[in-house]
Amino acid sequence: MTLEQEIAKRKTFGIISHPDAGKTTLTEKLLLFGGAIQEAGAVKSNKIKKGATSDFMEIERQRGISVATSVLAFEYRGHKINILDTPGHKDFAEDTFRTLTAVDSVIVVIDVAKGVEEQTEKLVQVCRMRNIPMLVFINKLDREGKDAFDLLDEVEQKLGLNVVPLSLPIGMGVDFQGIYNIWEKNIQLFLEEKKQKVGESITFNDINDSSIDDVIGTKAAITLREELDLIETVYPEFDKNLYMKGEQQPVFFGSALNNFGVRELLDAFIDIAPMPQPKESDVRIVKPEEKDFTGFVFKIHANMDPKHRDRLAFVKIVSGTFKRNENYLLVRENKKMKFSSPNAFFADKKEVVDESFPGDIVGLHDTGNFRIGDTLTCGERLNFKGIPSFSPEHFRYINNTDPLKAKQLAKGIDQLMDEGVAQLFTLEMNGRKIIGTVGALQYEVIQYRLEHEYGAKCSYEPINIHKACWVEADEESEEFREFAKLKQRFLARDKHNQLVFLADSSFTITMTQEKFPNIKLHFISEFRNSKG
Repeated sequence: MTLEQEIAKRKTFGIISHPDAGKTTLTEKLLLFGGAIQEAGAVKSNKIKKGATSDFMEIERQRGISVATSVLAFEYRGHKINILDTPGHKDFAEDTFRTLTAVDSVIVVIDVAKGVEEQTEKLVQVCRMRNIPMLVFINKLDREGKDAFDLLDEVEQKLGLNVVPLSLPIGMGVDFQGIYNIWEKNIQLFLEEKKQKVGESITFNDINDSSIDDVIGTKAAITLREELDLIETVYPEFDKNLYMKGEQQPVFFGSALNNFGVRELLDAFIDIAPMPQPKESDVRIVKPEEKDFTGFVFKIHANMDPKHRDRLAFVKIVSGTFKRNENYLLVRENKKMKFSSPNAFFADKKEVVDESFPGDIVGLHDTGNFRIGDTLTCGERLNFKGIPSFSPEHFRYINNTDPLKAKQLAKGIDQLMDEGVAQLFTLEMNGRKIIGTVGALQYEVIQYRLEHEYGAKCSYEPINIHKACWVEADEESEEFREFAKLKQRFLARDKHNQLVFLADSSFTITMTQEKFPNIKLHFISEFRNSKG
């Protein structure tokens, strides 16, 4: 197969939502319909003993939430689908933002009863900034929820989207009977509730077929025909070009748990979602069909297998063919590297691959060379843009509670920080370590993982910090010396030895900027990626 054909058959997308909207369940069902798994494990249900395929960290199984972004790949209708399942919980937003740099399109999952929630708004905003094509899936129709048309209005108003319904529910909650597929112009009725396996369905291709009335009842059939007329009058027709530009968003309805509407979503997705797209670097725009390989690290995960202490760097391939045992340049370090066992993923199962193509995600075993945002090329010096580290919002001192395990603690913190779970700041004055996170739940995850993966115990102590500001200044200047003398108690170094000012309030930041105009304070550390 040529490189162009390999690119054309790939679709790489992320699934985003507020926690509990059913994102992990939808991921499972996409795998089920794609034939990648035979049975789905409901994420929180104790009736089904199988855990969800995409949740593989112990703490995720205990709490029923997705913490790490996992990568899943499967084949469907001659296409290779790569799903990046992101954590919904707001405390893990940074991981999700970074993952969105590696996808070509997004499926937004919305709970029919709760409608548009806060976390969904934030994530959709990021997608809109980048004009990522979005498809909306309104989930949990087997429960009582908001009216379909009210929900469509809410999605338009709260998320600022231009929606086009491509399927429509028949009934809701107790009366929910199935989906009318506007995209394919047919009805799918599920006759049996096989939550873990795919049930049989009846298909009608003509909306005026009188036997529809016999199956779903005359009242429901009349309502359905009226609603379809209404959709034709109120909503525009689906326009693939507008969708690709991020200017129009198709909407599907369903119930992932009961397999309603998932196949319709998947089939339409295959038809319309973009194949791997060009990506901007600091030098030029890189196109997927170029023959030379380029890619970037958007995630690092330590201890995929606690027994082997392995770190994996997740690399999104942007162009060309990535080959096993070839030499590639790690641009930041100007260092040639080769990889003897690059991995492809199926949740926590990995397999070694000989070659991968644009759109694919490969896992490279890492002994500590990679950072998030690193670029790999065949030799060209370029860096892909837009993979930020945000200023944390929570700060705590971290203390070692077992002096005999100081080495394990240091190693554990080091590796977890490389993963981007949190950021580590070391005070210049006394060398005390401070951990900064985007969300408070991260502290629990760090504590848990340090103990269970590294055998180290830690405790936390509160500290009054409002924001971490990365400092850009001429360190030889008189102004900088005065700044350093005045603020010495609040100066720290991050993991990459960059100077950071830990400000205790927004007032302090304003005053500092007024007093020292030549010292630049940054809230995102992306400016340093270009400098290495």
